This record gives sequence, structure tokens and C-alpha cells, in this order.
Amino acid sequence: MSRVVLAISGGVDSSVAAWLLREAGHEVTGLFLQHGHASRATADAQRVAERLDMPLHTVDVREEFDRRVVGYFVDEYTAGRTPNPCVVCNKWIKFGKLFEYAEQIGAEFVATGHYARLVAADNGQIALCRGIDPSKDQSYMLFDIEREWLPRIKFPVGEYNKKKIRQLADRLGLSTAKWRESQDICFVSDGDHARFVRERRVKVDTSGEIVTTDGVVVGRHDGIERFTIGQRHGLRVALGEPRYVVQIDPNTRRVVIGAKEELARTELTAAGANWLIDVPCEPVRCRVKIRYRSRPADATVRVIDKDRFHVQFDEPCHGIAPGQAAVCYDGERVLGGGYII
Repeated sequence: MSRVVLAISGGVDSSVAAWLLREAGHEVTGLFLQHGHASRATADAQRVAERLDMPLHTVDVREEFDRRVVGYFVDEYTAGRTPNPCVVCNKWIKFGKLFEYAEQIGAEFVATGHYARLVAADNGQIALCRGIDPSKDQSYMLFDIEREWLPRIKFPVGEYNKKKIRQLADRLGLSTAKWRESQDICFVSDGDHARFVRERRVKVDTSGEIVTTDGVVVGRHDGIERFTIGQRHGLRVALGEPRYVVQIDPNTRRVVIGAKEELARTELTAAGANWLIDVPCEPVRCRVKIRYRSRPADATVRVIDKDRFHVQFDEPCHGIAPGQAAVCYDGERVLGGGYII
């Protein structure tokens, strides 16, 4: 039996993860990370811990979360980029604190309720792979965790689909079983990202012109934080045919719109690279995801230096947004990724 520290939020996935770990014979301690942006979560986590007779420890991460995650989110949108706060939180907050606490109590493993899997590769290394449920797979969000952490991580729910997890929660009498799953970022509960950013940058003017790709001014906007590359809805201009955001210029504060074909890109460069395999010395044929919900596309990846890599797609991709993650896959396995520049 191993000692495991489990990140527990009070939601259905981490709740069932706790039970699965216990069923596998592990001694489980829950770790609740209090970041101050989910008022109900503390009580929910406590109820789950009591229901499963599991010790629960709370760590106040509010200051660090606001600095590393919320601050990053606001800065990126203000700079005309599209951030992915869950990726950043996983690396700097969730797994960092899990391992820190695991060391304090002498736990061999840490665990979360992510839909992902860890599989022994042919060379004896541990591979991060997609979860069994393709509609819930969260491996994309995990590309930036440290490679050396992999042998000490467990993803209990990654071997199940969401329906089965809810059935297990219901069988265990957990109140989370039938809760509606939130699709919002935890600290922007109403989904209004632009409002959230403006409230934290009240002295920064990000308003400007909306122009076509040939430079014709067709409107004005109240802030570049309202836009992302590939966006169609909410442009507030009528040109008689669909138009999409194809560029956001933070220097001029211009939002450039064009036809769908003007979104097409055959290459990208990513920085902040993190590899979960040995850094490739030669070009790698793989599939690359440019957003969490996008389909991976066939591509050739070439490492530029320890921080950057270049992706050449076989076919044009639409909606490549600076700030989002480009994550490389070999079949089910995550090879690594970086942030689109």
C-alpha cells in the first residue's frame, strides 16, 4: 500500500478518484487548494472527505494563484493573446503544491481527477497519454508538467468515461454525482472574460478600430480582450458575409477581420517548450493540437532551441492563436508542447 496525496476540489472527478485509490489499497490524503475563487468548493471538499473517511488538508494558495494564474490571464489578454490558465495552474499551482505536501508527509505519489493516463513505454519511461473518454481527455492541459514527476503521478479516472464516473459517484452516495459540469474558468464564473480583464486594468485603454485585412476601418471595439483569433460572433459589424478575427495588434489596438480562408496557416512557432520525451534532435512526424477542443493535425515538428520549436502542418489550420498551447502527440502519447507566438 502506498501513501497518495490527492488534489480534491469537491467535484465528482476528484471525489471518485479518492474512492478508486482507496479501492486499489492506497492510503489517501486529500489536499484542498484554496484559491478563493469558488465559494462552495471548501464545504464540498470537506463533505467528500467525511463521506469517504479521508483526512483533508487545506493550503491557502490565494496570493500565488492571483499572481501566477490570474495575473498571467489578465496580462495575456491585454497583450492581444489568448491565454490558457488551466495549463499554467497545473504546472505552477496544482502539481507544485501536491509534491510539496507529499514531501512533507512522506507520500510516494500524488494524484488528481484529470482524464489522462500514464502508461509504461517500451523504453521503460512513463508516457503521458490521452484519457479513455475522448470527449473529456485533458492530456492537452498537462503538457507543461515536469517530466520527472510522471513516475509519481496517478490519474485514477483516466481509465473511465465520464458516464461511468457519475455512476460510481451515485453508487457511493456522493452529492456531486448529478451536478452540472462547469465549462467556465474557475475565477471567471460568468464567462465574461473581457469584463474580468477590464476590472483589473481600469487605467489601461485597449479600445481601438476594427479593420479589414486590406486596411478599411469598419467599426470600433471597446477592448482587444474581447477577441481571439478565429472568433466570428460578437464582432458587432455587418458586412453581408461571415468575417473572422485574423489578427490582433496590441500596439495599434486594431482588430483585423477577414474571410475564413484568411485564417489559414500552414506553420507556427511555439516558445516555452516542455518535452515529456528526450528532446528530439531530428524532425518529428506527429499530430499537433492548437486548442483544447481542436482536432490534432498531421505535422512535422523541428526543435529550434531548448525553448522553441517550429510546426509545419500538412494542411492549413484555421484559428492559430498566439498564447494558446501547441501540443504534440504520437498516437495517444503526449510528446510535449509549447505556447504559440
